[in-house]
Amino acid sequence: MRTFNDPAAERRHAVTHTAIVGAAINLVLSVVKIIAGVYGHSQALVADGIHSLSDLLSDLLVLLAGRRASQGPDHDHPYGHARYETVATLVLGLLLIAVAVGIAWDSIERLFQPAALLKPEPLTLLAALGSILVKEWLYWWTLGYAKRVKSDLLRANAWHHRTDAVSSVVVLVGIAGTMAGLAYLDAIAAVAVALMIAKIGWELGWEAINELVDTGLESERLSTVKETIRSVGGVRDIHMLRTRRYAGQVSADVHVLVDPFVSVSEGHMISLLVEHRLKREIDEITDVTVHIDPEDDDRFPPPVGLPLRAEAMARLASLWSAIPEANERQRMVFHYLRGGIDIEVHFPLAACRRQGADTGDLQARLAAAIKDEPAFRDVRIFFG
Repeated sequence: MRTFNDPAAERRHAVTHTAIVGAAINLVLSVVKIIAGVYGHSQALVADGIHSLSDLLSDLLVLLAGRRASQGPDHDHPYGHARYETVATLVLGLLLIAVAVGIAWDSIERLFQPAALLKPEPLTLLAALGSILVKEWLYWWTLGYAKRVKSDLLRANAWHHRTDAVSSVVVLVGIAGTMAGLAYLDAIAAVAVALMIAKIGWELGWEAINELVDTGLESERLSTVKETIRSVGGVRDIHMLRTRRYAGQVSADVHVLVDPFVSVSEGHMISLLVEHRLKREIDEITDVTVHIDPEDDDRFPPPVGLPLRAEAMARLASLWSAIPEANERQRMVFHYLRGGIDIEVHFPLAACRRQGADTGDLQARLAAAIKDEPAFRDVRIFFG
């Protein structure tokens, strides 16, 4: 395998390479098995050849969808195109189910018409055995790429190859049994192949549907995510953790509770550390959104409706107009907590010297002036 520095480029190469090689092999196998099945009189081998033909179509689907899914975000797709992989996986599953229904229907009809049952020739045994060996190798080869680039689409295609290998085993048994005198065994083997194909198709389709409806991580995996977040310094607690899967990746968003009096930049730094640690320690997580909370939203509802800085400053200027010392303030910090605003008022050190022992009196007067204003809760003063 080639080495890439860019994960997107590696994913693109893996999808293209496996699809082209798989398509070429499946084309050869489908032709060989169908011809051998027709001339060697094996209904099961013809069905297996049709299955390989569906693998060829799936390889083309993987190639087209994989290229589209590897494209980055654009104006119409701000989260990228990874869901194209999910849709393609769903289509692959439906294709497998459709193929299974067709094979089973034809084979069951033959079971009720003994005259229509075929008697395989030795040629069909060689074709089935060759298919088993080639498809098993193709399964492991494709699965290796799928694990390396974490692609559900490639994993689905690998299992598509595996179903063909397993179905060829059933076909081999059916042909051998029919040649030994069990006339129905070839048709029964074809039905068994159809059931296996349908099972894989259902599993792939169901997983894709779960992704499309934004199914999140399992409980055990969520616990690991929570522990990882709580291990970051400055994180007091977490809530409203949400995850969703897409094309072998996971997106997460979480509300992180921090000390209510940390600075904006410190809160931002904590959020960056949470994002970095999740991406580093949880392999499938590729996108993280962190919301910093100064208090638990479950206990205290968000302070919606409180005045923002410009309006709050104007109100305080009016409320403190009778306190001359308030005009010496250098800056104010607002903390929106528990449904109200806590105010920090910063004065120059010179103002402290003028106040002397009366700094406590100043704080008391500032607090008294706002006591009838419901938006404000408390006042603290600082000098320096």
